[in-house]
Amino acid sequence: MPEQWRFEAIGTRWEIETVRPLQPGERARITRLIDQFDREWSRFRSDSIVSRLAVSGGETAAPPDAAAMLDVFRELSAATRGAVNPLIGESLARRGYDASYSFVDTGPIAAPPDWTTALTWDDGLLRLAQPAVIDVGALGKGRLVDLISAAVSSITDGPIVVDASGDLAVRGGPVRIGLEDPRDPRRAVGIWDVTDAALCASAINRRTWGEGLHHVLDARTGRPVREVIATWALASDAMHADAAATALFFSGGAELAHDWGVDWVRMTHEGRLEWSPSTTAELFT
Repeated sequence: MPEQWRFEAIGTRWEIETVRPLQPGERARITRLIDQFDREWSRFRSDSIVSRLAVSGGETAAPPDAAAMLDVFRELSAATRGAVNPLIGESLARRGYDASYSFVDTGPIAAPPDWTTALTWDDGLLRLAQPAVIDVGALGKGRLVDLISAAVSSITDGPIVVDASGDLAVRGGPVRIGLEDPRDPRRAVGIWDVTDAALCASAINRRTWGEGLHHVLDARTGRPVREVIATWALASDAMHADAAATALFFSGGAELAHDWGVDWVRMTHEGRLEWSPSTTAELFT
C-alpha cells in the first residue's frame, strides 16, 4: 500500500502518495517550496510579491516561475481572445473572491485588456506599469504540482502521486481517476487512466458563492462563465494541463489544447459531454 501524506496549503487540500513515508526533513523541504511559491504569487497574503505590486506597481526581481507561467498566459490570452488574463485579480476581488474571502459581490469589472503592455517580464525583472492585481489561478496550482512532483521524485524512488484537489501529477502508475460530475459529486461521468502524466480538472461548483458566482470569470467582462461547467485536461505536465482546463471554458480552448497535444473532456451546462478525438478517457455517455 502506498504511504499517504495529507495536508492543507494555499487554500486547498493536498495528498502525496509515495512508496515509503517521507521523513520530517523531507516534508519540511516540500513545505518550504510551497511557502516560497505562495510568498511570490498569492494575492491572499499581504507579504507576497503580487500584493506589493498591487499597491503601486513598479518592478521587482522576477520569481523563478515568472517566465514559465506568464509565457503560457500569453498563449492562453491569445487563444481565448482575451478571456484569460493574469490581471483578473481585481475582477475576482470585486465579485467577492478577495483576500478576506468576503464573498460580497460589488459588480463586474473587466481586467485590463492590454495586460501584456502593463505586465512585463524580462531581464530578470517583473514589472507592472500601474497598480493591478495579478492572479495566476488559471495555471498556478498546476505549476506548483509540477514543482512538488519534481522535488518528491528527487527524494524517493518508485511511483508517486501529487494531488492538489483536482490537479494531480502521476509518476509511475497507472492510476485510475474518476471524473466527478459537477452536478452531483457522488457520481462520476467517466474514468481516466493516468500514467506518467498530469490530469487537471476545473468546475464551477468548486469555488462558488452568491447567486451564480464562481471563480471562472471571463476577463473581458468580469462575469462568470455559463456555457461550460466542468473541464478535464491530460498533459505531460500539470501546468499545461491546468492551463488547458481553464482555456476549455472558452472559445479557442479546444484549438489551443490541440496545439499543445493535450487530451480533454468538458461538460456543458446542458450536461452534454464533449471530448478531444484522441482522448483515452472512458466516458459514461
